[in-house]
Amino acid sequence: MRYAETGFNLEVDLARGNIERVATDPQLTELHLGGLGTNAKLFWDRVPPEVGHFDPENLLIFGTGLLTGTPAPSCNRTVVSAISPQTRLFGFSIMGGFFGPELKRAGYDKLIFSGKSPAPVFLWIHDDKVELRDASHLMGLGTLESAEVIRQELEQPDAAVSSIGLAGENRVFYASIEQGRSSASRLGLGAVMGDKNLKAIAVRGSGDIHIADPARFIGLCNESLAFIKHRDKNPLKGVMPILAGLGSPQEMAIDDEKWHTENFVWGNARVRRKGFWTEEVADEWTKTMDSMRTRLLSCFNCPMKCGAAISVDTRMCSYMMKCFSKLTYTMGAFSDLEFGLRIAQKATEHGVDAFSAPQTMAFAIELLEDGILKDSDFPGMPADSEGRFYWLLDRIVRREGIGDVLADGTYWAARKIGGGAEEYAHNCIKKTEQLPLKLGMLNHMYFLMYCTGEKANITQIEGNFPQVPFPTREENEDWNEDWPQVPDERFKEWFRDWELRGDNSIPHYPSAEASFEIVNWQEKMHYIDDSTGMCAGLSSFPYKPPFHIHNLPTLISAGAGLDLDEDSLSHLTRRNRDLVRANNIRRGMRREDEKPPDDHWKHRFPELEQQLLDGYYEFKGWNPDGIPTLESLHELDLDYVAEDFLQRGILTENDEAPAGAAAADGEES
Repeated sequence: MRYAETGFNLEVDLARGNIERVATDPQLTELHLGGLGTNAKLFWDRVPPEVGHFDPENLLIFGTGLLTGTPAPSCNRTVVSAISPQTRLFGFSIMGGFFGPELKRAGYDKLIFSGKSPAPVFLWIHDDKVELRDASHLMGLGTLESAEVIRQELEQPDAAVSSIGLAGENRVFYASIEQGRSSASRLGLGAVMGDKNLKAIAVRGSGDIHIADPARFIGLCNESLAFIKHRDKNPLKGVMPILAGLGSPQEMAIDDEKWHTENFVWGNARVRRKGFWTEEVADEWTKTMDSMRTRLLSCFNCPMKCGAAISVDTRMCSYMMKCFSKLTYTMGAFSDLEFGLRIAQKATEHGVDAFSAPQTMAFAIELLEDGILKDSDFPGMPADSEGRFYWLLDRIVRREGIGDVLADGTYWAARKIGGGAEEYAHNCIKKTEQLPLKLGMLNHMYFLMYCTGEKANITQIEGNFPQVPFPTREENEDWNEDWPQVPDERFKEWFRDWELRGDNSIPHYPSAEASFEIVNWQEKMHYIDDSTGMCAGLSSFPYKPPFHIHNLPTLISAGAGLDLDEDSLSHLTRRNRDLVRANNIRRGMRREDEKPPDDHWKHRFPELEQQLLDGYYEFKGWNPDGIPTLESLHELDLDYVAEDFLQRGILTENDEAPAGAAAADGEES
């Protein structure tokens, strides 16, 4: 018997309309867990680097985490993977909600789509009953509207539905996949879904998920819930409210947004709005949230309510506002919260990433204001800021006029526009991936996670180690008193000696060596979450979470019947991390792509940044070009990757990278 997982994937050839239930190799679970790990293995095996983002051979995989659907709190994540139209690299985006647990209960660990359907379809899964259905009547409908029509058509009000809107249908490079209480937002995987003529997936399951050691597993789950209750009654002192609990703790219950609005650069990431937050603004925003927030929401089996049902236009479905998306349009358009919540509803129905879309619209306005684009490029666009954003959103999702260019995102749009537009597409990492926002001063850990991370969302630069120290050493020491989540006591020493100002402040501190270990720890936790299906909000993302490197091995072992300890789980996670990287190295990603935008910090430290990258590559077992060495690959049981790299000339027997090729720069849309 397979524990925690079903042992079966569902293969859907959209070109032929063929559906097959395929048994999986249990050894893959032992090597990669599930979710992101096994998704990456499938891409390595089946999607060679010559395959483009809109080629039929590009797979679209919905992979549940190993513990998704089990009683473990917040284990509800599904990792959606495809070659991204935005980056041309192996992309993955993660959604919570109820889709993954329903898929598991229906009897499948993954949905694997290949080919392109000759006509619009949606997939209906009800346990053993699986069929492709005509979706021509759904074309042009919004994401939430499509889901509601499908539920009524199937007479299944509780079915979990993942769907795309106009943006996905028209292959907007930052189109999202929405599913009610969550979304796979980043990297344009909704465009891949639209390119395959797949409008939606509906699933309802009634099967059981077996646990290897139920008593031990439930005991660990109860311990974590007790910890959560303790933290709720004993919040962490000295930490801003959004980080005082777990997840995006009550994010939608918080009205005070002074920290987020004033301390980061939003929009197209040029302007910091110091002094923006006044008593008048605070009062206005509180009234707006109280009037539009109908209730707080959770994903499957999660004790936190970190999202909110927002009701703006009663002609449309209420939507779930997630994390910082309540601010992205507001800050991009220099407007107020009411505007942000209203346009976010339309954007959710259209299905666009809430980070890339407002940033691209702000980019367009910049080009117009500076004369690179002309009034003639925006016929009929309103003069006011809010009207401009509504107008641009409509053109982008329909790929009409200038919207057809902007639908490719700032990097690709700038290349088409020319005339100096490239300098305005400055807020990208990996050349093409649009960063959510910018920071003020070089921080060693953020620098390394931004540059080398391949998880394209806000949490790629967040983790269990605090972003900044407290004002005094005594407060740092108080923090260390109750910090069992750290891998080693050294982490407490590094934090104790950190200062806001002086010799032990950024950018001089922490040391490079300490930073390598801190980043490695934070990244490790993210990769564990993304393979087990645990929400980062209870593990890798917040300070002092209930799940950490010391108790996760036992939880995974009790749930899935594996024999894991901290060392073996760390080793497995490193294997997954290097396999994700290997997929992208094979597609051309190199060191030259791993640098922040030139204006990412007020002051740059080129020599220090080079030293940090050199040292981190060596720490990770990668060569100076960021490619895992033959020795590292062998140690991780990735000899098949080493052989491929040698055959392609990516590596030589001396671990050198003779080609040094950059990522493909195709122009197609």
